Amino acid sequence: MSATTAKGWDRQQMADRLAQEFQDGWIVNLGVGIPTLCSNTDIGDRDIIYHAENGVIGYGPVLPAGQEDLHLVNAGGQNVSLNPGAAIIHHADSFAIIRSGRIDVTVMGAYEVAANGDFANWKIGGARGGGIGGAMDLAACAKRVFIILEHNTRKGEPRLLRDCALPVTARGVVTLVATNLGLFAPTGDGFAVRELAPGVTFAAAQAATGAPLTEHP
Repeated sequence: MSATTAKGWDRQQMADRLAQEFQDGWIVNLGVGIPTLCSNTDIGDRDIIYHAENGVIGYGPVLPAGQEDLHLVNAGGQNVSLNPGAAIIHHADSFAIIRSGRIDVTVMGAYEVAANGDFANWKIGGARGGGIGGAMDLAACAKRVFIILEHNTRKGEPRLLRDCALPVTARGVVTLVATNLGLFAPTGDGFAVRELAPGVTFAAAQAATGAPLTEHP
């Protein structure tokens, strides 16, 4: 199996797998893109409070067309449901929750993740502009940083690297990465394989990665 044929998980399955790492009682910030899919995951009897930068606290799954409240959206602009006890708060208050260190984990997308825990998610190489947004606050203040991203670019280039080539959002903060190929943890010199997606071999994952992989102990 080559790196280009190892498909692994789809985006919802990536989010489902990472959401299984959330612990009871956590406040979980979900960023734009694939991370928003974590609120669709059935987490059993665990009490998870989903936080969005725009001030929706305690929300639930994305709602299908015809059931949505057009005035209620997550950070990605998707129409979501509210769980019992949810609150709608001012944008500034939402950032006060972030900056006061109350977020147990933030889940963000990224363009690249480095073996030492650096990540880049705000500027594409060669592109003009780019906005770092609330990512810098979350990376600096959340207790944990999880990343979800496709393992490779559309050109087949690795996104898990020894060092980020793009402008870095934060250094040394990433503790767990979910991709379509599996679940990985930065080790400093490479990535430890926590779990591989069904049908993905260790060799295929290594061929698709720009840093050494090791078996998780």
